[in-house]
Amino acid sequence: MSFLGRILETPAYGFATSPDSEELRVPSRQELFREFFTRLNVFATPKNWLPFWGWTATVALIAPLAIFLTFFFSWKLMIIGLAYAMIVMGTHGTIYLHRYSTHRAYRFKNSFARFLVRNLSIKVIPEEIYVISHHVHHQFPERAGDPYNVHGGWLYCFLADVNHQLIARDLDEKDYSQLTKLMSHTGVRTNSYAQYQKWGSLCHPARTVFHYVANWAFWYGTFFVIGGHALSCAVFGMAAIWAFGVRTYNYDGHGRGKDRRQHGVDFNTRDWSVNQIWPGYVAGEWHNNHHLYPNGARSGFLPHQLDLAWEFIRFYHWIGGIESFKDYKMEFYRDHYDPYLLTLKSRLNSDGPLMNSTSASAMLTVSVTAMHEESRTHLTAHPAHSYPVASGLHLAEQLPVPVES
Repeated sequence: MSFLGRILETPAYGFATSPDSEELRVPSRQELFREFFTRLNVFATPKNWLPFWGWTATVALIAPLAIFLTFFFSWKLMIIGLAYAMIVMGTHGTIYLHRYSTHRAYRFKNSFARFLVRNLSIKVIPEEIYVISHHVHHQFPERAGDPYNVHGGWLYCFLADVNHQLIARDLDEKDYSQLTKLMSHTGVRTNSYAQYQKWGSLCHPARTVFHYVANWAFWYGTFFVIGGHALSCAVFGMAAIWAFGVRTYNYDGHGRGKDRRQHGVDFNTRDWSVNQIWPGYVAGEWHNNHHLYPNGARSGFLPHQLDLAWEFIRFYHWIGGIESFKDYKMEFYRDHYDPYLLTLKSRLNSDGPLMNSTSASAMLTVSVTAMHEESRTHLTAHPAHSYPVASGLHLAEQLPVPVES
């Protein structure tokens, strides 16, 4: 079994129908809930501390939500809170957890620049739970072993952070050492092997809890200074909605179990990921584009695909916080969108009336050459940003450490 195939803790019901199969075993609701509550039981073993803490923090956000709705409710504050949760927290998750911590799409100038971005919003998701399992997701998309496999259903994905995303607890010292390298750049101080054997995790409970408390205290205090308890409770309360909702993002991002890809919109054909308007605009998560170029700092390639995460990365680079990044816009147009436009125009010229062909060509002809020139100029000005094309590579080929069987 490959390295990425053995680093997650296998649930009691298994990922596959048999040890040698790639066919997903879909558990019943009873099996999912049984696994969920078993892994939350910190009295059974201290190794359950991380999923317990993750859900404790999420459920704790219900308190400010209840206080806001009971004592401070106003439509204005609710809209502010929702905008913060959906846009700021969503975009921050894309910037830090997704593009940096998992895919290393860019490099910070120093640890202070990384620290600022790491704490740029209210902390909800532990890096370890997100990063390690996301590597596995890209290695086995929609196959047995994918921790939030869309074919497992909505509940399979919703409970995945507890049931499927925890690291294996029986790794030998060599595998554990290799696993820590996937987190070495994030700013998370990882456990020694002896500490891992006690706690079953890469991160230490004391350091993790302290980080949450410090982060929450800072942001609650900041919003309190701006708008009192009313604003703080509104923002933290709406953060609860995001914290629960984000757990099924991958279910929606892979078509909710159906092939919803659109010709001319979704160019990655290796899985059912789709580009969606809402996650794209509020968080820069153009998911099909991301699966096409997983280690890119930008996933909004077309003119209408607003990518706020990319805009922040570009701005942070401009002010000196980021040294370099990987951008595959030129490759996207060259390898996917240009050929699509040429094929479409060819069909119109051969099958459609002349007037329709001319009109359609005029509508479809975007300034591809200009975009290419812009990308070439950018790469010439910033040669450190030019990286090999990611299309067609398995994630294992992009990892910073060897993935061995």
